[in-house]
Amino acid sequence: MTSLATTEAEAPARAEPRRSGRLLMASAVAVLVAWVLVPIYLLVVNAFGSVAAVSAWPKSLVPEFDLSSLAFFANYAGVPRALLNSFLVAGLTMVMSIGLGAPAGYALARFRFPGANLFRLAVLMTRAFPLPLLALPLTVLFIRVGLDDTIIGLALVHTTLAMPFAVLIMASLFLSIPEELEEAAWTLGCSRLSAFRKVVLPLALPGIAAAGIFAFVISWNEVFAAAVLTIENKTLTAFLLQSLDVSPLPLKFAGGAVLIVPALLFLFAVRKYLFSLWGIANR
Repeated sequence: MTSLATTEAEAPARAEPRRSGRLLMASAVAVLVAWVLVPIYLLVVNAFGSVAAVSAWPKSLVPEFDLSSLAFFANYAGVPRALLNSFLVAGLTMVMSIGLGAPAGYALARFRFPGANLFRLAVLMTRAFPLPLLALPLTVLFIRVGLDDTIIGLALVHTTLAMPFAVLIMASLFLSIPEELEEAAWTLGCSRLSAFRKVVLPLALPGIAAAGIFAFVISWNEVFAAAVLTIENKTLTAFLLQSLDVSPLPLKFAGGAVLIVPALLFLFAVRKYLFSLWGIANR
C-alpha cells in the first residue's frame, strides 16, 4: 500500500520535466518560425503597400495591395532582361546539377571502389574555397575561353556551387532504395539501365526534386559571381545590387519581393516530392 502511494506521488514529479521539455520545444519552434516568417511578412507588406505605408509604423496586418511600386519596378530599364537571365541561369544550373549529380550519387551508392570516402570528402571540400578567392582566376579563364558575360558561363559556376549538395543528396537517396529491387529487375530481363529507368528512377524522383530545388535556389540567390562575371547579362540579384543601391526604399522592397516570390512558388510546386522524400527517409 505504501509502495502504491509512493508511486502515485512520484507521477506528477516525473510528468513535470516532460511538460517543461515540450514547452521548451514549442518555444524553440515558435522562435524559428518567427525568424523565418516575420522578415517575409514585412517584405510582402512593404512591397504591396503604398509609398507612405513603407515608412509608417506600426505596419498593417494586411497589405494594402497598392501595386505602384511593383509596377514601377517592372518597368524599370533592365529589370525584365535581368529577371529572364535569372530564370535561364537557375534553370540551366538545375538541369546540369541533376544531370551530373545523379550519376555521381548512383556510383557512390551502388559501386564499391577504392577511395570512395575520399571522393565524398573531395566533393564536400569544393565548398571550402570561398568564391571571392576564385573570382579573379575564373574571370581570366572565362575571358580566355569566351565564356565571360554569358549565361552558360555563369550557370557553370553556379553548378559548381550546387554540385556538392546534389551529389550528396542523390547518394543518400540511392542508398535508401534497396538494391534488391534492381537485382529482381535484372532477373526479369532488365539491363542495368532499364532497371534504373523503370525501378530506381520513379523512387528517386523526390530526391531529384529536392536536389533541383537546392540547385535552383542557390543559383537564384547567388550574387557575387553574377556581379563579377557578367556585365550585360546580369541576373536580377546582380542587377539589384548595382542599380538599386541608392533607389528609394519602396523599390528595394519591391525588388526583394520579386526575388523571393519565384523561389517560394517553386518550392510550393514541388512540395509533394519533398513530402515523399521525407517518407522515404523514414521508412
